[in-house]
Amino acid sequence: MSDSTESHIKTLNFNIGVLGHVDSGKTSLARVLSSTASTAAFDKNPQSRERGITLDLGFSSFTVDLPDQLRDSGSQQQYDSLQFTLVDCPGHASLIRTIIGGAQIIDLMMLVVDVVKGVQTQTAECLLIGELTCPRMVVVLNKTDLLPADKRQAAIEKMTKRLHKTLENTRFKECPVIAVAAKPGGPEAPDTEEPHGVPELIELLKKQTYLPQRDPGGDLLMAVDHCFSIRGQGTVMTGTVLQGSLAVNDTVEIPALKVTKKIKSVQMFRKPVSGAKQGDRVGVCVTQFDPKLLERGVVCTPGSLRTLYAAVMSVRKIGYFKGYLATRAKFHITVGHETVMAKVTFFGLPPPAAPEEPACDAGGPPPPPPSLETPFTLDREYFYQEEYRAGGGGGGAAEAEQWGLLEFERPVTCPSLSLVIGSKLDTDIHANACRLAFHGRLLLGFEDKSYGETALPRLRIYKTKHKEGQVERVADDYTVIGRSLFKKETNLQLFLGLKVTLSTGETGVIEGGFGQSGKFKIRVPDGR
Repeated sequence: MSDSTESHIKTLNFNIGVLGHVDSGKTSLARVLSSTASTAAFDKNPQSRERGITLDLGFSSFTVDLPDQLRDSGSQQQYDSLQFTLVDCPGHASLIRTIIGGAQIIDLMMLVVDVVKGVQTQTAECLLIGELTCPRMVVVLNKTDLLPADKRQAAIEKMTKRLHKTLENTRFKECPVIAVAAKPGGPEAPDTEEPHGVPELIELLKKQTYLPQRDPGGDLLMAVDHCFSIRGQGTVMTGTVLQGSLAVNDTVEIPALKVTKKIKSVQMFRKPVSGAKQGDRVGVCVTQFDPKLLERGVVCTPGSLRTLYAAVMSVRKIGYFKGYLATRAKFHITVGHETVMAKVTFFGLPPPAAPEEPACDAGGPPPPPPSLETPFTLDREYFYQEEYRAGGGGGGAAEAEQWGLLEFERPVTCPSLSLVIGSKLDTDIHANACRLAFHGRLLLGFEDKSYGETALPRLRIYKTKHKEGQVERVADDYTVIGRSLFKKETNLQLFLGLKVTLSTGETGVIEGGFGQSGKFKIRVPDGR
């Protein structure tokens, strides 16, 4: 999205998330596709080159001619060329963090699959993350050089069919599948071996390109993935603008360090620019800041991010997760650009079987039946759940709306309405099981460390309790005296108006106490 002041060539930046199982050859493929390593945009920084940070970071780019469909898009903004930025997500836990953190700006997902091994556990997890965060996907069958030449085509066709079958119930059904060999002979082989299928892959990527929706408005949020200093210039933070925009001379906040800095200069792939907006990959130079303090993190508009000790989120279970979602269990919660352990309490609307379940202040109208459209509000009462309730009552009905109270082990800094994913990342990575458990949106955050006393009382979650007592005697045609339901020290005022059912079938209402020993009066409106 940059307009270079030097050459006036307008370049559309298009972000491709490169996902796949650990040994599928993602990095080799990204390396073959790339021509410009983004961190090298700030010239000949020797530390960066020595540390090989381009590959650690996994951000690289290459530029191609603008495809025809973008020339004829009718957009007011005309571009001259198309730059693909490849976001190669390293190790697995960081894959989840990186993709969720950058979900707003991944325009196309490139799922790399080892043609010999096929879909593995992490491949399936990548698919799920893609479904939650990305509109389009291309599948790349890599390592075709490992197949015997005489059986290669048949094996590719068989794997393509199998993948289409896997994808048919996802948002990516009928997505294109292409076969390549990014690094024939494997990582140790000499570079003299020519890769196979890469020009065809570039053409396919160009065909899949569209004009992404970018919104320069709102607060700035930039994910920083690397920090280094340039003598005489200052400290450079490289990263991706997740939302909003930035410009030279803007003041930005580094919330993790509670400091603000003024932007001295901005570069985009070796070219100085005056600013950048959502979706752009940039280097931002500030002064008087030690790069060792921030290797990764976020930069934002001052005061725009909140630090939360607890939060309420909407919850949807991920179908492939085989475990229970139990209240008070601990999950890895990925929100914003952080992953932190949290204890989760699940709650929902009262179950349909008990629409008039008594609440402590009974007497108001009964809550509406569960609905997918029910917004979360502190004005209503909710029903405590021992676990997430799966299924919507048969007949393929949708699941009822449910929420979760997250209590973080350490405070989390994130924007409001962030995407949230709950996982069990401590499950054995080699076990053939999906570790992503549930997802949703952050709806309400608690910024007070003492939220248990100051904020939680406003969140009214109740449990139904079933208690039995005895009828001591009948006082008159409409009144029964009961006992053994309350202790004598119980405050009966809390229970006035609650319903009771007699063993003979009549229903009544608790009207008040009777004497000092915990006995109580029941009014039976229809008489006995």
